[in-house]
Amino acid sequence: TGLHAQAKPLVYLVTEIDVTNPDAYGKEFAPKAQATIKAAGGRFVAIGGVAGAGAKPVTAMSGTPPKRVTIQAWDSLEALNAWYKGADYQAALKIGEKYATFRRYAVEGKE
Repeated sequence: TGLHAQAKPLVYLVTEIDVTNPDAYGKEFAPKAQATIKAAGGRFVAIGGVAGAGAKPVTAMSGTPPKRVTIQAWDSLEALNAWYKGADYQAALKIGEKYATFRRYAVEGKE
């Protein structure tokens, strides 16, 4: 029998976003940010709430949901950090911070 490599679990980035100007956020920030994520190897699992084409509704189960939420999947925490700290995303984030506040956290998925 051959060796079977065990895949590392994905790392998920959850971002809760309080959007103050949905139109500007959706036009000026979201496309730029999403392009940097794709270019760096990240992918969206979910996009919900205001300020973006294709965003699905956010349904509150308990408490008040954020105005917008995204969940991204990354191959590693190192890849996630490289994207987040990179010049391309940091330049886009300066635009995004004019129109929203962000709360982010990463969690490793189960094997």
